[in-house]
Amino acid sequence: MTAPAEPWTRRAPVDLPGPEGDNSIAREPLWYAYGTGDDAPEPPPWTWAATPPPDSHVPPPPPRPAGPATPLPPGTTDRLSALPYPRVPAPGGPASPDALAHALTTTFAPLRREPENPYNEHRPYASPRCLFPVHAFVGDGAAWRLLEPTRHTLTGPGTGTPTRIALTGRYTAIPLAYQWFRGSLVAIETGMVLRALSLGLELFGIPATLTPPTADGPELLRELGAEQTWEWSLPWLIDLDQPHPAVRRPTEPEPPAPEGDPSLRHVIDVNRGSLRGAGQHSICGYRSAGATSHNAPAPVTTAVPPALPPSQRTPTWSELLWHRHSGRMPRALHGMDSATCLTPLPTRTLTTALAWLGVPPPHPTLAAAFDAVTVTAVVQHIDGHTPGIHRVHDGTAHLLRQDPTAAAGLEASYGYGLTPVNGCGIANAPVTVFFSVRPRELFARFGPAGWSAAQHACGWAVHGLCLAAAAEGLFARPVRAFKEIQTKEVIGLDEDETIVLSAVVGVPRETGGAVLDLRT
Repeated sequence: MTAPAEPWTRRAPVDLPGPEGDNSIAREPLWYAYGTGDDAPEPPPWTWAATPPPDSHVPPPPPRPAGPATPLPPGTTDRLSALPYPRVPAPGGPASPDALAHALTTTFAPLRREPENPYNEHRPYASPRCLFPVHAFVGDGAAWRLLEPTRHTLTGPGTGTPTRIALTGRYTAIPLAYQWFRGSLVAIETGMVLRALSLGLELFGIPATLTPPTADGPELLRELGAEQTWEWSLPWLIDLDQPHPAVRRPTEPEPPAPEGDPSLRHVIDVNRGSLRGAGQHSICGYRSAGATSHNAPAPVTTAVPPALPPSQRTPTWSELLWHRHSGRMPRALHGMDSATCLTPLPTRTLTTALAWLGVPPPHPTLAAAFDAVTVTAVVQHIDGHTPGIHRVHDGTAHLLRQDPTAAAGLEASYGYGLTPVNGCGIANAPVTVFFSVRPRELFARFGPAGWSAAQHACGWAVHGLCLAAAAEGLFARPVRAFKEIQTKEVIGLDEDETIVLSAVVGVPRETGGAVLDLRT
């Protein structure tokens, strides 16, 4: 993280106010165009298209394959309760026959339902509006089955031993009002799911390899049962124990997205275009005889930082995942609220967060993109740390500017302020973290693949931050609602940097509401 600017990075004045002024979501397609070399990008024509309000959106039903629904075995919670946090099993031991089923439950299965929360259900990782657009398919080499977390089943014709998992995101699961940003949300959540799944596999002793999307992705989507391939992102493959030999799939022209959704057509172009020119850019920005290619398989490495301190709040992995949340509000109100820290939080609050943030993603392409991400933390109310702006590098927070008013400045720059129906606790939050990139640098180093790779890497990092917060009894809410221009002034970013993702870490208030345990 926070790699120094390379010689090829050109810092140029950037004026991308966007059609909605400072709205960070509206600026995203402009930043993408700027990364490709356009010095004066214009908003796409579909920017002003009328869209239904997000609350009217009904997600499409899952692409349920024909075939039986095979229940996943119960007992995952008992097994996780027997695993002390933060210990992970030593690699190389024999995995139990039902280990994969428990790893999938650990990763995806609903944990709880909060009747007074407008967004349900709650799984081990955060998702925008709890829509969970990223789906998992489990294959045995002959057929694929869909993992249906809410039904706790694998659905489809396969009966053999599972050997691989495919992860793909459904853009149409996200309201049309998000337009081009649907692609970013799917890419960010894919990174979160990669870390959640890496953790699940690690806790149950399952070695695996990870393969990024390849050019035959649309054909693989058809194998999975996604007939309208334009709804879906190109799949990531997780092979259990050993990578599968490359499969030559017949290539057919992919049908375009419907005419009535022009922003989705652009999203698909970006996703498919991430493979164009990938072979011309190595993972380090220069050609190397030993460099791993963009889409070659690589081992799934650890999701957990070494030498973490034990947690009294979450003594087991089951408790850690149960306590992960994004901030609660009472009486069906929206937003989040963070209590004022009357007593400074201990130093380990930040050191634990930095340790989780410092674990790189498992594939060299993602790890290299991770190094191109600048991490900035606004810190207050933490023992031993000066209130103000800190840059994170090599697991350490370096003070950039002392500023006890920075958190209040962030709240003033947030798109969903305090109202009678919305909570906003950013001014009281002990830590708010921002992940930013220089688009020109991404494209220069990685080609078109850099854009999504950085989003995957930021999703991976933010899920780690969410688990770090849970271990300390805090909440962590991934957000993208900050007004970018104002926020960059607060945290000291340059003109040619854009914010990929941010997360607010706060002290939860007790809402008194019911929490229904859905664990199995």
